[in-house]
Amino acid sequence: MRIGIDVGGTHTDAVILDGDEVISATKALTSANVVSGITDALDTLLKDGAISQNKIKTVMIGTTQFTNAIVQRRELSPVAAVRIGLPSGRGIPPMVDWPDDIRGAMGEHIYLLHGGYLYDGFPVADIRDDEVDALIKDLVKKRIKNVAIASAFSPMNAQPEKIVGEKIKAAIPNARVTLSYNFGRLGLMERENAAIMNATLLPFADKVVSSFLDALKNRGLNCPAFISQNDGTLMSADFVRAYPALTFASGPTNSLRGAYKLTGLKDAIVVDIGGTTSDIGVLQGGFPRESNVVIEIGGVRTNFRMPDITAVGLGGGSLVLDGGKTIGPLSVGHKLVSEGLVFGGKTLTTTDILVASGGAKIGDVSKINDVPKATVDAATATMHAMLDQNIEMMKPGGKDMPVILVGGGAVLVTQGLKAASQLQRPENAGVANAIGAAIAQIGAEAERIISYRETPREEALKLITQVATERAFRAGADIATIKAVDIEETSIPYMDEGATRVRVKVIGDLSVGDMS
Repeated sequence: MRIGIDVGGTHTDAVILDGDEVISATKALTSANVVSGITDALDTLLKDGAISQNKIKTVMIGTTQFTNAIVQRRELSPVAAVRIGLPSGRGIPPMVDWPDDIRGAMGEHIYLLHGGYLYDGFPVADIRDDEVDALIKDLVKKRIKNVAIASAFSPMNAQPEKIVGEKIKAAIPNARVTLSYNFGRLGLMERENAAIMNATLLPFADKVVSSFLDALKNRGLNCPAFISQNDGTLMSADFVRAYPALTFASGPTNSLRGAYKLTGLKDAIVVDIGGTTSDIGVLQGGFPRESNVVIEIGGVRTNFRMPDITAVGLGGGSLVLDGGKTIGPLSVGHKLVSEGLVFGGKTLTTTDILVASGGAKIGDVSKINDVPKATVDAATATMHAMLDQNIEMMKPGGKDMPVILVGGGAVLVTQGLKAASQLQRPENAGVANAIGAAIAQIGAEAERIISYRETPREEALKLITQVATERAFRAGADIATIKAVDIEETSIPYMDEGATRVRVKVIGDLSVGDMS
């Protein structure tokens, strides 16, 4: 048996799975103290399911803690942003296009060093010991212990990052160093941004992970715990301490994976309707389709592996305006139970429209007697039109696909959706995100630019797959179960003949036996 927990902005959802069977499920409002919300959910689960703690083998947690920290500019620690790439790369320094408030929160400690390599393996310059020594001296003086290091084309050759990182750790044993090549994507500035954001979250990651583990321990759960990351796979608790930024956008990913598990549909569009937004994504082969564009997190450009998600301002707490012709994007969120009309409040929300249309029996129906039927009809039509329009935009190649409705707000869809070839509302759809967390595997990826003229394709794929496999193993995967699930090859124009960008993604089962 295993427990899946997903902490969202409005609700904290949790389930106990015995194999594929849902033994117990709960949905509660997210508390200001996220950890207490988790402990309350665990108490409810174990009590309702009549399950003893020693039967639970693993706990999987999805969290928005780290995303919210970046967006809200809180819990951010000072970071030294070290770029290895001089004499080139001076014109656009690190963090140049960051919002002022987040850049200021990290202290703007920027260092440029000679070194690095080009895409073809030719060195930009040699690393200069005097520059590294000066860097270390300044870090000690300023008492900066979180360091992000990015080198030109480090996914091709990570030696400059490793050398400088090792020298910093040797001189400052308690330094926390993030090397950008571990995030695996090409594109210096976006990869550098990702490393800096990861480094600033490291102390906060220690607090969050420790709190999660303490919450489990306090409830008598001594089993291994894992955290969801943004590609639908898991990381061990220790791995999250080193790479908290990989949890960004894990919530929508869990919902897509949960929708797959509940329906068995490997290729479909998933609409996750929550209290504030509807997240629309695409399942391909049972996993979320990844975005190929630059993703902004808190106003900062990154090249993380992110699910391709469209967020629509439609949820159970969305405000109904203009006689039902406008829905959202403003929402009362978790205050729905006090501000919605059916709960005695004064705000007309989509939940009130749902009750007025006869779609559900929630709260006090008499509180909505004064809502005009024209407003109810117009709002209902607007909600369905918003979903249809955005589903059409997400269709791969415009082809018809089945649509899976999940999330607590899925009840808002009282009619069919024209954009869906078929519409599915699976049982336990309200906690699909927690189910997605509970079924996740361990994953990793690696990326390189390879010349097939110099390295045969079969040998190159084997090499890159091995790098990804090692990363998955370090993250907690059973080495015997790791396999490649996606290989992406892109020919690069204007380079030597046979130059190809190759990305390999691997998946493996949890190595629970070894980690317990």
